[in-house]
Amino acid sequence: MPPVKSRHFLQLVLLSALWGASFLFIRIASPVLGPNVMAALRIGLATLTLIGIMRVAGERWPWRHWRELLGLGTLTVAAPFLLYSWAALYLPAGYSSLLNTMAVPFSVLAAAWMKEDTLSLRKWLGCLCGFAGVALIVQLGPVQPTPALLIAAAGCIVASACYGISTTWMKRATTRMSPLSIAAGIHAAALVLLLPGAAWSLPEARFTTGAVAAVVVMGVFTSGLAYWLNLRVLSQVSPVAAMSSAFMIPLFGVAWGHVFLGEALGPGMLWGGALVLVATGLVTGFNPLRWLAALRLGKG
Repeated sequence: MPPVKSRHFLQLVLLSALWGASFLFIRIASPVLGPNVMAALRIGLATLTLIGIMRVAGERWPWRHWRELLGLGTLTVAAPFLLYSWAALYLPAGYSSLLNTMAVPFSVLAAAWMKEDTLSLRKWLGCLCGFAGVALIVQLGPVQPTPALLIAAAGCIVASACYGISTTWMKRATTRMSPLSIAAGIHAAALVLLLPGAAWSLPEARFTTGAVAAVVVMGVFTSGLAYWLNLRVLSQVSPVAAMSSAFMIPLFGVAWGHVFLGEALGPGMLWGGALVLVATGLVTGFNPLRWLAALRLGKG
């Protein structure tokens, strides 16, 4: 695949900013609503948002691809959303965002195995830089390795694997369906899967103003619109390049926590952020120096 163009790189940054906020909102909503109810509400709002956009755009539902959409909805929406919502009850947000970056090496391996991309030293160096940068950013503190915490960490790794492995499958789906119809279809399929668990947990949910507001933002923006944008980018770049935004998610997650919750910025924010940007450039093949040179020549 050719290197990522500047507009795609900027779209990946926007996606990271949206998804970085998700960890903040999950931390607010999951303990109050419960993982099952929160995940189902988030997916339901995303589905409604995408249905509205489909009606305006005049797109039809891809009913004949329902099996594929069900599989993708399970791997890319239902399982990860539920696992991260549950892990938030036991695992600090910094650990969740760090483990989320495991999606990138899973994506590298899956894309190579499915012949959609190639393994290279540059990509693996990018993965190493990304892990180091995220570790500096989140400044992980000591935690008691209880069984619940270890299981929650394993859940985050499984969620990351679901994202990474399914990205190549999702890219192939964009050759058969539009990004908008895929986004709507996978959320609708995931909603069907999670509704029974949400109904069972509903009596225990507490619908506070803060929790409901967090779910609305996640449903409309960090799920519905973000997944549509992600699929638009994925249809034009390699699966590995699209998944590289996972390295920038903790950068924005920590930044949003500082802006909205007053959380202190760790001393590793500057160097960690620089490493994350280097990692993203290595994985995507995007060269900012070449982009700046093109802008000076009037080609940006």
